Amino acid sequence: MGKLTIANLKKTLYYLRRNGLQNTWNAARERLSATEPYSFRPLSEEEKKTLREQARECIRNWSEAGKEVPSFSILVPAYRTNPTFLKDLVVSVQEQAYPLWELLLLDASGDESVYAALKDICKETHLPMFSERLVGDEDDAVNVGSIRYVRLAKNDGISENTNAGIPYARGRYVGLLDHDDVLTPDALLEMAKAIRGEKETLEAPLLVYSDEDKWDGAGQYYERNRKEDFNFDLLLSNNYICHFLVMERELFCELRLRKEFDGAQDYDLVLRAVAEMMVRGLSPEQAICHVPKVLYHWRCHGGSTAENPQSKLYAYEAGKRALQDFADGQGWNAKAVDLKHVGFYRLNYVGDESSVLGNRHDLGAVGGKLISQRVLVGGRMARDGSIYYEGLKEGFSGYLHRGVLTQDAEAVDLRCICVAKEFWPLFEKVVGVPYVTRRLFIQDEKKNQKSFEVEIFDAETLPKDAEVKKLSLLFCKALREQGKRIMWDPEFMVQS
Repeated sequence: MGKLTIANLKKTLYYLRRNGLQNTWNAARERLSATEPYSFRPLSEEEKKTLREQARECIRNWSEAGKEVPSFSILVPAYRTNPTFLKDLVVSVQEQAYPLWELLLLDASGDESVYAALKDICKETHLPMFSERLVGDEDDAVNVGSIRYVRLAKNDGISENTNAGIPYARGRYVGLLDHDDVLTPDALLEMAKAIRGEKETLEAPLLVYSDEDKWDGAGQYYERNRKEDFNFDLLLSNNYICHFLVMERELFCELRLRKEFDGAQDYDLVLRAVAEMMVRGLSPEQAICHVPKVLYHWRCHGGSTAENPQSKLYAYEAGKRALQDFADGQGWNAKAVDLKHVGFYRLNYVGDESSVLGNRHDLGAVGGKLISQRVLVGGRMARDGSIYYEGLKEGFSGYLHRGVLTQDAEAVDLRCICVAKEFWPLFEKVVGVPYVTRRLFIQDEKKNQKSFEVEIFDAETLPKDAEVKKLSLLFCKALREQGKRIMWDPEFMVQS
């Protein structure tokens, strides 16, 4: 069952004002019926020791093989940070099994509070004493487990305060950590293993991210975010990548964070990183790596976005602007709009062929969902034909709202598909019938009115004995072999 807390009640009231009674009733029913169990067990001292031995072995093996050994600069902008939060953060970094890291604390407090707290933490935990760093320091090697303090001249916002650490960062990769969150002891080891892992088309990935969960600051861990491997259109729905993220230093230094997107600076950074990869002729699916383990605990308290989305509503507006900026940069005729849940968006496309394809030349087809007896029975499919979100009730949004978000798909159901005109001959060759269309009206659930209409394949032209799932998988495989993405858009729906 979902957690019943004051914060959740506040979220419900805000949702009611945004979306009305029926949508709020559906959301409350879904949240209270959630049954997915989750628990996180902190590592024992013996397990931490084993991890440290594993890290030393990895470093030795990479060095002997002549491979570059990854190193990390972790940037933490601080502003009058609660000393308890600061201690938790510092200790979590100090406990990293992987030793090649430096922690840069970028202090814009304008007073001695963070400096004094850090001195006490180092003394209490027997950490090596840190030193203040100056621009122009010629030492470009990452020391083992060094904590470096940078006093900023002014508080210029989270993006510029973070960027102020760029001249000091010496690691091969830059990691971003909020001043009230913590890492798991294996975080950097898992990142290093992913960097030196199985990517065949690149020497190393340009960006690596992990799963995360929420943490109450004591012993309760909840709401694990089980993320997908890189999914282009899911990223265009929300910043599902979020924490923990490390980026190749040269790319981070080139892009930097942008002050005008404060609050959603991480989302803007990832979107621009994806755009830069495509400019370089790289596939983001190959240049971005996902570690499917919880490596980051997002602390929840009254002022945090994790616990109280209304505390930073400006961040969600900044996220929408970042998405619009990305779409404009791609030359797409599209408009970023809010969905019912804060921090989630969609791009509405306009084009000659279809309002769901627009001028997205990377798309070969868009599929919708099939509903029968008010539950989802078809739509996005995996390569084995299994159906994502199968059984999701109409009006429900699914795990972390993914059941209502646009996303890349291996395959979609032919009974609710819109295919780019250039691939109609391929459709006929694979499926065995001409691509004949019918009109489908799309209803905006938030406003309870017709939003737009699309031309989809008329499934009535299929033979009565057609193996729809098999044909769907075959055609979508043929599209992917043409180098095209397939998008699943749950906003258009067919009754099965």
